[in-house]
Amino acid sequence: MSDTGPEMVEPEALAAEHALGVLTAPERAAAELRMASDASFAQAVDAWRVRLGPLASEVADVAPSDKVWPRIERALPVNDNNPQLARRLAFWRGATVGAMGLAAASLMVAVYLGSRPPVVIPAPATAAPPMLNASLNTEGGQALFVASYDPQRQALIITSLVPPGTDPLHVHQLWLIPPEDGVPRSLGMVEPGTAKTMPLDASLSQMAHEGSQLAVSVEPMGGSPEPGPSGPVAAIGALGEI
Repeated sequence: MSDTGPEMVEPEALAAEHALGVLTAPERAAAELRMASDASFAQAVDAWRVRLGPLASEVADVAPSDKVWPRIERALPVNDNNPQLARRLAFWRGATVGAMGLAAASLMVAVYLGSRPPVVIPAPATAAPPMLNASLNTEGGQALFVASYDPQRQALIITSLVPPGTDPLHVHQLWLIPPEDGVPRSLGMVEPGTAKTMPLDASLSQMAHEGSQLAVSVEPMGGSPEPGPSGPVAAIGALGEI
C-alpha cells in the first residue's frame, strides 16, 4: 500500500489480507466464520479475490534448465572411470532433479491454494425472530407514536410524531404492558418529534412480544412519581407482526 494513499478501514483490510492468504491459521478461521455471518464482509473478500486473481496467472511454472547438470558435472572433480563415484553422481543428480521438481510443484500448489476461495462451513441457519410493530393512537384514532421492536437485538425504536414544544411543562413517558399481568413497566421518556432506541434487559425482552401493549402517558417533569402512570394516557397500541 502506498504511504500517500488512503488507509483501509479494518474490515476492508482484513478482507484484502484474507484474499491474499497472508493471515495466520487462527486469523483465517476467524475471518471465515465472519464471512458466514456477515454478508458485506464476504462480498468484500470476493471483490478482493477478483482484483488479486490475475496475479496467480503471472507466476510461471519452474523447471530446471537442460544446461544445469552438464555445468555442474564439468565443475565437479569426478573421475568418470570410477564406477563408485559415477553411481554417487547419478544418485545425487536424480535426487536433486527430483527435489527441484518437487519445489516447482510446491510453488504451483501454493499459488493455486492462495488464489482458491476458502471452503467456508456455513453456520446453521436459524430464522431471525420477526420484527414487531405498534402504532400508538389516541382514543380518536390519531397516531402520536410509532414503535418497532427487534427481538434479535432486544431493542425498541420509538418515534414521536408530536411536534416539539407542544407542552413544555410535561414529558411523555413510555410504558410496556404485558398481557400476562397488565402491569405497566416504565421504559423511559420520549422527546416530542424525535426517534429513540431503547435497549431492553432480559426481563423486559421476555415481556415484549406479540399482544403486549405500549402506552405513553403525560407526566410532570422528571417522570411519573408513581410505579405506574400518574397522568393521562395520551396514546396506546399493541405490538404485532405486520
